[in-house]
Amino acid sequence: MCDDFTADQEEAALARTGLNRREFAALGSAALLAASGPALAKGGPALKEATVTFKTEDGTADGFFVHPAKGKHPGVILWPDIAGLRDAYKQMARRLAGEGYAVLVLNHYYRSSPAPILNSIAEWRTPEGQAKLKPMIAAITPEGTMRDARACVAFLDAQKAVDRKRGIGTQGYCMGGPYTVRAAYAVPGRIRAAASFHGGGLVTDQPGSPHRLLAATKASYLIAIARNDDTRAPGEKDVLREAARAAGRPAEIEVYAADHGWCTLDAPIYDKAEAERAWARLLALYKGL
Repeated sequence: MCDDFTADQEEAALARTGLNRREFAALGSAALLAASGPALAKGGPALKEATVTFKTEDGTADGFFVHPAKGKHPGVILWPDIAGLRDAYKQMARRLAGEGYAVLVLNHYYRSSPAPILNSIAEWRTPEGQAKLKPMIAAITPEGTMRDARACVAFLDAQKAVDRKRGIGTQGYCMGGPYTVRAAYAVPGRIRAAASFHGGGLVTDQPGSPHRLLAATKASYLIAIARNDDTRAPGEKDVLREAARAAGRPAEIEVYAADHGWCTLDAPIYDKAEAERAWARLLALYKGL
């Protein structure tokens, strides 16, 4: 999780850049993405994108929807990390759309504010960023996430760009990791693949812990664990593997040689080599949709 434990590795990564947190954040998302992020594939399909709003049981959600301009494609729900929907996740969604998917990035803080709320993950580490987000985080519940998942599926299935004959995928980062399992649990008839990248809260002692929900889903799983998260809770990967085995759900569960946040383009801890490896495994997972 994005807490004091994982902050130590971020500080070390920042030290290698010669910047402090405020200086890193001040670079702006556009500069960070240009410097570190993978470019969109050349020769890919033309894309169509828009900021969208749609009704949920809890209000009106906003999000970013991007897809190839022509044809019908499998839908994907993307849950951002703790800093929420922003340019980094729009860029990640565009890249996935370029691979032939219709991608909805949800602002999971819509109950509190439309996106963007923060402009980069670095802002979360500031006192101002935490003061802004903590009440919004508290407003999100497991039950609310499942309601959101049902609304996201309904939105996708109503779009001309979405192929309803194919399954829906879902991927989440950091606090969005467990949302993918809850989404697969909430809409088992539609969500067929779920990927968690440096996700937190996948294994808890609560009856509704994500690892306890796997048997009631029909999804295949990719669970990519950060090495520093594994250091703190080394038994969780084994619990997840046993839960998937007992549930009869296909699951690729692996600890990556990178720290919490390594897949997020605007994170100081971003690790391009391991992020690309995780990306390749995500595309392999989605081939089964």
